[in-house]
Amino acid sequence: MKKNKTHRILMKKLTSKIIGIGVLLLTLSCKTYTIPTESFREQMKNTNSSTMKDVKVNNPLTFGNISYSANNINQIVVEDKDGNKTYLNNSGSIEMRVTHKNGKKYHMYFDTVILENDTLKGGRSRFIQSLKRQIPMDSIAKIEVQDGGKKFNYQN
Repeated sequence: MKKNKTHRILMKKLTSKIIGIGVLLLTLSCKTYTIPTESFREQMKNTNSSTMKDVKVNNPLTFGNISYSANNINQIVVEDKDGNKTYLNNSGSIEMRVTHKNGKKYHMYFDTVILENDTLKGGRSRFIQSLKRQIPMDSIAKIEVQDGGKKFNYQN
């Protein structure tokens, strides 16, 4: 009887440690960066619909590929929460969150984002390509990016 009770206590402690490690890894793996709007403008000045390239990413839900047009950005200069600048490689899994001055937040995939006529344009879905968003730059309060950890890898 005493052996079973000790075993249960040890299992509860082990389970708690595993859950704690899992939460810690999840928190660390989705590091969010910001891009000041002026820095974003500067980095995106050479992107528009004529500079888009056709790419294919693997579809993590099936064995096929997803084709779409992506911007020509290779790296993004971003800032961490302490204001330190670093580089983030552009990929199919980089997600972007734009906060309007009115507080509304919108999500897009960074590799679909372009800047035309001072309007940010980007794709909201890998699976439904027609879901696009257009946001005037002067209405943006904050731009954040993170690697969402989705397994979208370029195939070409």
